[in-house]
Amino acid sequence: MNLNKVYLIGRLTHDPETRSTTSGQSVTTLKMATNRVWKDPSGGRKDATEYHTVIAWSRLGEIASQYLKKGGLVMIEGRLQTRNWTGQDNVKRYVTEIIAESLQMGPKSAGGQGNYSAEVSDIKGPSVGSQPSQGFGGQAVRGPSLPVKDADIPIIDADEPMNSGVEEDEMKINEKDLPF
Repeated sequence: MNLNKVYLIGRLTHDPETRSTTSGQSVTTLKMATNRVWKDPSGGRKDATEYHTVIAWSRLGEIASQYLKKGGLVMIEGRLQTRNWTGQDNVKRYVTEIIAESLQMGPKSAGGQGNYSAEVSDIKGPSVGSQPSQGFGGQAVRGPSLPVKDADIPIIDADEPMNSGVEEDEMKINEKDLPF
C-alpha cells in the first residue's frame, strides 16, 4: 500500500497568485510558512521555519485566491509532487510542491465574515460564502470575528505530553458526544 498525503497548517507569506494554463484552466500558487518549536538539550527554546509552495487547481484555487491574503492562517490537505525541467543553462532542476486537495481557512480579521472551508468535492456545490462552516476548532462561525494574534495560537512543545493540562476524566469519551 502506498500513501502520499500532506497536512499543513501555517500562514501565507504572499497573496495567492492565480493564472490560467494555455487550455484555460485556472491554477493558483500559495506560498506558506510553517514553524516547529522545541527545546534543545540545555532547555533553550529553538524554532525552525519551513517554506512551502502549494498549487491549487480550478475552483479550489479560485476560492483560495478570493478569500486568502498574506498572513492568513490556512490548513492544506494535499499530496507531494516533484516536477523537473532543464534550465537555460542545460542543468536539470527539480521542485517539490504540495498539490492541494482541500483547504480550510483560519479566522479572518475584524470585520471579516468568519471561516470558510472548501474541498475538491465541493467545487460544484453552493458558493463558498453562502453558509458558515466549521473552523479549525470545530465551531460554526457567524458574523465578524476578533483578530487573532500569533500569541493566541497555542504551540505544543514536542516534549509535552498530549494530555498536558487536561484532567483524566475530561479525556474519557462519552458515547452521547459522538456524532454518529
